[in-house]
Amino acid sequence: MPDVICLGELLIDFTSLQPGASLIETPGFEKNAGGAPANVAVAVSMLGGTAAFLGMVGDDEFGRYLAYMLEDRGVDVGGLRYSADAHTTLAFVALRADGEREFIFYRNPGADMLYGPSDLDEGCIAESLILHHGSISLISEANPAGMARWFPMIRTCG
Repeated sequence: MPDVICLGELLIDFTSLQPGASLIETPGFEKNAGGAPANVAVAVSMLGGTAAFLGMVGDDEFGRYLAYMLEDRGVDVGGLRYSADAHTTLAFVALRADGEREFIFYRNPGADMLYGPSDLDEGCIAESLILHHGSISLISEANPAGMARWFPMIRTCG
């Protein structure tokens, strides 16, 4: 089992091609894998640890791209689920001239917000050393109980 389980959002970041330009001003965007928990999983793997990602993407080309990107970087994606009910979340990101980041998210809800306790591999969590989860899952409008609904089950895993 992996040392670190990362649970939460996995999405496509469309990042501005022009640093300092707002989302209105940018001439274009570059597609990147994103989502804080997914980024942590990749970092753990690239530093020589073992990591798995648990979450959900849309059953679409963006979702398959994200699964490929994680797997290509050594992250176990056995806990990644695909939703037929929602698309993979998209975010447009710019670094403005004042140094602040600017975001627009496309999720209504996105598949990343639909991953629930019934999708979870309890054995995987029980055997890992660290569970890292994202903050967006704590405030999901798609599921008002958010991540709090997970804590009793996770606590029983040790």
